[in-house]
Amino acid sequence: MASKGAGVLWNLEYGWLMMAVAMVAVIAFIFGAALDVLMRDDGFGPIGNMTLFTAGFFAAIFAVNCYGIPLRDLTLATATGLCGAFVTIAVLALAKAGLSRI
Repeated sequence: MASKGAGVLWNLEYGWLMMAVAMVAVIAFIFGAALDVLMRDDGFGPIGNMTLFTAGFFAAIFAVNCYGIPLRDLTLATATGLCGAFVTIAVLALAKAGLSRI
């Protein structure tokens, strides 16, 4: 396990953390609306896509930090978060499509 000083999220003050969450949520809403147009019934709606995108973004950063990889570079942290967000959307959309076929 990584120590609390090793990650990007652990070093942020509450104000900066709230701004980071707000920024990711705004960008996630734009992606969520675009994905809703593309996926239609296979998606989760713009707000659902936004929620999953934001949760996947921060869950990926948290998971990588807990795994012991420090994300001191903002580019690497952003890439990790985006990968986690798109993987979350893809896995859950695939699960939704699979369950709707049963």
